[in-house]
Amino acid sequence: MKIGINESNTFLSAGRVFCRHVATAVVVMIIFALLLGSALGAEQAPAQESAAVPAPEVPVDEFGRGSPQGTVKGYFAACHEGDYEKAANYLDLRRIPGDAPTLARQLRTVLSRTLWVEFEVLSPEHKGRSNDGLPPYRERLGTIDTKAGKVDILLQRVPREDGVTIWKFAGVTVSQVPELYKEFGYGVLERFLPKFFFNIQFLDIVLWQWIGLLVLVLLAAVASWLLTVVTVRALKPLVARTKTSFDDRLLSEAAGPIRLAMAVLVFHLGLLSLGLGVEAKAFLSALLSVLLIVAVTWLLVLVTDVLSSVANERLIERGRVSATALVPPGRKFVKSIVVILAFVAILNNFGFNVTALVAGLGVGGIAVALAAQKTIENLFGGLVLYSDRPVRVGDFCRFGDKMGTVEEIGIRSTRIRTLDHTVIAIPNATFSNMEIDNITARERIRLLAVITVRYETSPDQIRYILVEIRRLLYSHERIVPDTPRVRFINFGAYSLDIEVLAYVNTADWAEFLGIREDIFLRIMEIIKASGTGFAYPSQTLYMGKDDGLNAERVREISEKVQHWRERNEIYLPNFPADKIEEFKGTLPYPPEGSPEYREAGSE
Repeated sequence: MKIGINESNTFLSAGRVFCRHVATAVVVMIIFALLLGSALGAEQAPAQESAAVPAPEVPVDEFGRGSPQGTVKGYFAACHEGDYEKAANYLDLRRIPGDAPTLARQLRTVLSRTLWVEFEVLSPEHKGRSNDGLPPYRERLGTIDTKAGKVDILLQRVPREDGVTIWKFAGVTVSQVPELYKEFGYGVLERFLPKFFFNIQFLDIVLWQWIGLLVLVLLAAVASWLLTVVTVRALKPLVARTKTSFDDRLLSEAAGPIRLAMAVLVFHLGLLSLGLGVEAKAFLSALLSVLLIVAVTWLLVLVTDVLSSVANERLIERGRVSATALVPPGRKFVKSIVVILAFVAILNNFGFNVTALVAGLGVGGIAVALAAQKTIENLFGGLVLYSDRPVRVGDFCRFGDKMGTVEEIGIRSTRIRTLDHTVIAIPNATFSNMEIDNITARERIRLLAVITVRYETSPDQIRYILVEIRRLLYSHERIVPDTPRVRFINFGAYSLDIEVLAYVNTADWAEFLGIREDIFLRIMEIIKASGTGFAYPSQTLYMGKDDGLNAERVREISEKVQHWRERNEIYLPNFPADKIEEFKGTLPYPPEGSPEYREAGSE
């Protein structure tokens, strides 16, 4: 039952609300009648059939009174038809004066309001049950708790006019009917209401009770609206004092389930005054329990929505936008669990064996888990990617032997656009187990090169090359000053090897390529200026006279290195700090001649 009321204070709005609730109440009553009819009709139809067809080895009787079970079924079937003249034939009235149909009707009212009758437990045999502690000619239908104490409702085997014994409600029970009716009857209502309010009945509920249920539905709707308005207005100042916005949102969204819970509470309290029968009361109690479960489930779903919304906003505030993709599936998963638990609770409330259902769901869950093993593995792989965050959407990374830009981290797979502009979808379980090199996350890029020069190169030439390349790196404004390393590292098979290592102050790969190109060109100039050349992995067959090395340049370089030696300016193995500071940023980049050229040190 969903009750919605527009919280407006105008008279016209209140009138529309009232009319809507009247229509809602009528619909609810119709649905209730259909549900109750399906619940009680299955019990009453067999009673009529059994009354017409006596059980085997039971005396033939036109009213089916050959056994305790047949007598009770026949009596309730006659009462259900409203034929209390026929119902009186099931009462032992031999020594009891009074209006027989009235006694039959009063007994039906007492039984419907106090006793849950189960036809299956009654004996279908003519001799009755012998293990109930009663005389062989008596059978107990049930026991009623009264103000004076417990009263047994008894059946008794009595002789018919032709001498054949049949079962009827015992005379001792029938004689107590007037007193029982005074306690469990309709009381003062019978004095003020016309008889047709009690004679007209549907689904074992008399007319005045149907009217009472309708009024109670309307009262519960209006009262729940008022109580909800008062509750929400009372809580608003309290939640406004808190720092979080969660309770404010929840209070604004929770009016619906609060209103439904209030309506269930009011209806339950009012139901106690209607004096419904045991079956109808049990059915309505179960229905109210279901509505209460619906209200709680509704509230939990709203809490889940509000929590997921808050979590989504906080992830965005913290810059974890990629993790927001986990919020929708997480919200759906929690909602599904809540709805499934509510469904199981509803089934349990209506008397279904939920133990077998839960066991079946458990076995089915294992089967589904085994079938969806890869899917679950990828789901957890996605959770690892979101929580550990080795890469984010938009990051350029190297994975395995491929490189590309992360476009999406989904629930099942991660999509990466490669350098060929194709999109690769990698299962999360596989991707999370790979060695991932996040290139975007680096703050600088390493420049590494091995320069191979000819074996004819003299030691002083090597010294010159080492000094000048270091000077170059220390002077370059895009090289991190404390990172350059230039070393003569190896006597190769066909060359003398010099390793150049430095870090370029950029994270842009395209920009790095330009800077590296500039440094390599300058190194080529240094090699050329030193008078030597690059070595090649080849064999040379000299067929003529070899000019050899440039003797003039060798002499000049030797004199320059000798000059450094005399002045202690051979900065090997390391440059002094003051020299590094002196050189720092003195070599401009981009180089002179470039459209982007600017003098070193200028802004």
